[in-house]
Amino acid sequence: MAVVVRAAAAPLWWLGLTAAGIGAFVPGLTGRRIGLLAGAALFVVAAAATAFARRGRYTELATAATRAGRRDFLQDRSVTARAWRRSRRWWVAGAFLAALGTAFVLPGAGGLLMAGAGAGLWLKAVWLGARERREETLLWVRTDWLGSGPAGKRITTYRTTGIAAGDAAPGGARRRPVAAAPVVTNRVRPRSS
Repeated sequence: MAVVVRAAAAPLWWLGLTAAGIGAFVPGLTGRRIGLLAGAALFVVAAAATAFARRGRYTELATAATRAGRRDFLQDRSVTARAWRRSRRWWVAGAFLAALGTAFVLPGAGGLLMAGAGAGLWLKAVWLGARERREETLLWVRTDWLGSGPAGKRITTYRTTGIAAGDAAPGGARRRPVAAAPVVTNRVRPRSS
């Protein structure tokens, strides 16, 4: 479930920073200094609002979560993230163009607002990951319910699995492969002279 939250964070962050960087070169109506200061304030507000939005709903669904059954289809992290981004690519592209357009009024502000939303989503994924680590369970959303978002109206409960299930780590990050431990033997090699 945190995969879905995290899937939107990266495009918003990087496209927001790109729009802010491009917008910083546009003089705008208010000037660069005022635009970037307003953008910094919008960044903080957007990050805080996005990180704390609907936390009660997430907590409620996580508390009522049930163990995943045999009939539940749990999708891989990469497939879920790709499907989520692909279905919302036009919204993200529109937000990027709007952020670029605001540079003619407040240079860089729209891009920093967009980047703040991405940072807030990343913070929310980290918060969800801390909960998953603490409870040693991964939270999942059924794929047929995902259309309304990870805490939408259609979702009645989350599913849980063990922390090692799937290819996602707690918080929706990519699971890192565990290196094999070196094999230690007690053989003594003869010295060559």
